[in-house]
Amino acid sequence: MIFKQHKYSNLITPVSYLLDIAVLNMFLYILPINFQTPILIHFYISLAWIVISTKNEFYTIYRFSKVTYIVRLIFVQFVFFFLTLYAFIGFFKQPIISRLALGEYFILVFAIISSFKLLSYFLLMEYRERVKGNLRNVVIIGKNKKTDQLRKVFKERVEFGYSFQKQFSPKSKDFDLFDCQDYILNNNIDEIYCSISELKNEEIAKFISFADNNLKTLKFIPDNKNIFSKKLKFEYYDYIPVLSLRDIPLENSLNAFLKRTFDIVFSLIIILGILSWLTPILAILITMESKGPVFFRQTRNGIDNREFYCYKFRSMAPNKNADHIQATKNDMRITKIGKFIRKTSIDELPQFYNVLFGTMSVVGPRPHMVKHTNEYATSVDKYMVRHFVKPGITGLAQIRGYRGEVETESDIQNRIKFDIFYIENWSLFLDFKIIVQTVLNAFKGEEKAY
Repeated sequence: MIFKQHKYSNLITPVSYLLDIAVLNMFLYILPINFQTPILIHFYISLAWIVISTKNEFYTIYRFSKVTYIVRLIFVQFVFFFLTLYAFIGFFKQPIISRLALGEYFILVFAIISSFKLLSYFLLMEYRERVKGNLRNVVIIGKNKKTDQLRKVFKERVEFGYSFQKQFSPKSKDFDLFDCQDYILNNNIDEIYCSISELKNEEIAKFISFADNNLKTLKFIPDNKNIFSKKLKFEYYDYIPVLSLRDIPLENSLNAFLKRTFDIVFSLIIILGILSWLTPILAILITMESKGPVFFRQTRNGIDNREFYCYKFRSMAPNKNADHIQATKNDMRITKIGKFIRKTSIDELPQFYNVLFGTMSVVGPRPHMVKHTNEYATSVDKYMVRHFVKPGITGLAQIRGYRGEVETESDIQNRIKFDIFYIENWSLFLDFKIIVQTVLNAFKGEEKAY
């Protein structure tokens, strides 16, 4: 996982994006192109580049991508950019623009951006090979021709950044599934590669459950035709086909950058626009009714199951059970002002500080108390999948009615179902939709907001 292992690697793509757009805009002034409306052409080429890049997946490059793949991306990107660039003259009726200067501009930015992209690709390869940075620890489950080929790729293609740790053979007499899983947990393994042909269906199911519940990336070597009945993602390591069981959009560094940018902007708007004046008012009302701190701080589990302090406006009288017992209907610990701010979800607003500091997101799976995480991790299947992304102030499960107290087993199961759907189908549009519905629910009031 990008978030889990490589603190800064998720910045590579957005930084490249910004540098490329900066080059496109700055070099407009190097040559006498004679454009009439600077704002228009700056907006046009920036938007065109973003749209073409998105469609072409220009910035989606994996550690096992070949240089020929990079060259193909560059070729397709600039073919469409060339057509779009010259279309500007006809679309916006710019007869005085110099066609020759525009062509020279195209050649110049093509050379600079292409060189930068190839250079960054080779430098990152060298960094993994020589410095041994940006590595992922991997194990292989299976012993056959294809798994041996994959092991050879891991060992010989060190520039891919995979640190091969061990190979297990399910066919051997001393193979034990639980010993294998213990090794993975005790040796900080990041990715598991399984040979489908050597595992029974029951063992495959157990590996899937194990990977989901322990935040491990699980991939399959497709040497069994039955696996193609599932919707999986194909990748190639050198010439070895590998299948990924789950595709998480927020593992894409550009998506992660967009979400983080939105989180920062949105949290600053709420902090400066609402919390700046609301906090002093609530501080007076809260302390007038019961002595104690204005804010309530509770340890919860976030991305990669890391613990962090989650902040709220205090809605209960100070008590020793706050970190162990979840609020229930007609809870005697809740104060009068606490009842109001919980009903309207105002008590959650200080979590925008968590968002600003990076421990939470505006939208995501709601973080649970450490006690509940430890309990559900062993009793609810795929519960730990929700920790692949940052927790949110609101989430898909919450707007669908699964918020607050967990009264029945189906409550937590449905919450996990919606959390996993959100993780696998994330988009900025989905975030906007969840935020709007959360605001509407706050005004209407929710049955379990107590």
